Amino acid sequence: MMTIDQMVIKAKEDNASDIHIICGLPPKYRKSGELENLEDAPVTKEECLGVARQLSQTEEAFNELMTTGELDAAAFIAESRCRIHLFKQQGVPSLALRILSEKIPQLDQLGLPLGVLDLPKLHKGIVLVTGETGSGKSTTLAAIIDNINHSYKRHIVTLEDPVEYVYKPDLCAINQREVGRDTDSFASGLRASLREDPNVILIGEMRDRDTIETAITAAETGHLVFGTLHTGSASDAVDRIVQVFPEAAQQQVRLQLSMVLQAVLTQQLIQKKGGGRALAAEYMIVTDAIRNLIRTGNTPQIANAIATSADIGGQTMDQAIIMLVKKGLITRENALHYAVNKDFVNRNMM
Repeated sequence: MMTIDQMVIKAKEDNASDIHIICGLPPKYRKSGELENLEDAPVTKEECLGVARQLSQTEEAFNELMTTGELDAAAFIAESRCRIHLFKQQGVPSLALRILSEKIPQLDQLGLPLGVLDLPKLHKGIVLVTGETGSGKSTTLAAIIDNINHSYKRHIVTLEDPVEYVYKPDLCAINQREVGRDTDSFASGLRASLREDPNVILIGEMRDRDTIETAITAAETGHLVFGTLHTGSASDAVDRIVQVFPEAAQQQVRLQLSMVLQAVLTQQLIQKKGGGRALAAEYMIVTDAIRNLIRTGNTPQIANAIATSADIGGQTMDQAIIMLVKKGLITRENALHYAVNKDFVNRNMM
């Protein structure tokens, strides 16, 4: 079997993001969203144990893995920052390794809706970036934060699990806190951040009621809060936030959210013709009409409101997909596979 260093080097050369080692299967990496073999020979139990010992870094950590079944770590491998997750399956360690990006892309190079370029100018409120795992949310947020870093004199606090992009402070003072190492949880780190005189707060994942509640409070008190959710549309993001609260509190949360939410960007990556992936993005700018829909709970109507907001920079996911087809970047088949309203996309791809 190739060494871990060799695997990371090859994965970087091939623009792959993740490496998977599983007993009985060839080692694999994720390239353009698909898993491919790094080499043909299946990995043995002894090789899995050897990799686990190496990446656990200490005998104590290896024993923890073998006892509890999971272990998270981070390391520099072949001069690349990597996030490591070791876990047992059928009694044998497996590995999921993410190669963390070193270079933060320019915001205007990501193929995002033009309205997104105005997000660094905001002073307060909540901006959500949503999408499934691996849809580029962290990259988009890093580009936004780095744009702020080079444009304004502010204090930025990030809460991440793990820290993926490392910023080089320019005009801003930046504190990057890693959950599990620098703070116990997103919720506790976020509560503490309000005493740290921040202008901008980045929350790696808004995964529970305490975190969401504190984020809303931070936005109400004049902070600019960026966060992520695993939802497939702007309306789903609104519903997800509201539904983590008890029913008796949901109307109050809708009212608060309608006042502080500034924008929701939803992303998905679609296979391009000839290889690679293209970004399709829904972008909701929160207008007075959308604030009213949030307050009254009429979230199913949000998609229609976004569809008619092109004059201010908004677009639906289906509009973004149609644009990719017309530019010749993706196939009609992939467009229909990823479409929300397949009939609408099919009619408008001509």
